[in-house]
Amino acid sequence: MLVPKKVKHRKHHRGKSTGKATSGNTVAFGNYALKAVENSWVSSRQIEAARRAMTRYVARGGKIWIRIFPDKPITAHGNESPMGSGKGQVDHFVAVVKKGRIMFEMDGVTAEQAAEAMRLASHKLPIKTKFIIKD
Repeated sequence: MLVPKKVKHRKHHRGKSTGKATSGNTVAFGNYALKAVENSWVSSRQIEAARRAMTRYVARGGKIWIRIFPDKPITAHGNESPMGSGKGQVDHFVAVVKKGRIMFEMDGVTAEQAAEAMRLASHKLPIKTKFIIKD
């Protein structure tokens, strides 16, 4: 799973989940891409599950780029803890994904293989996505 080696601040605010991506919204490395159509948090487990689905389908052929990284810590309190007593401990990390963001890219496979691999990966993600072919 993807986790940052080191973070500047241990706990973050939740922030707003509005707007669209201003960077990372063009296909840069491969010929095929998976683009987010809505805003959400994507956890490191979901990213790993999507990566595995794509890699398994193309039978370790081609090249896959992951264009998002989970660097936002999400906290959680333990069960049956009383109200108060501050913010909980860091539980997992998420990537903040805005609409228009390219999440995965692929190259070295046919368009049909890439489309099917991206479709399988999109089922592992909590947001609606769109398959893009570079012009």
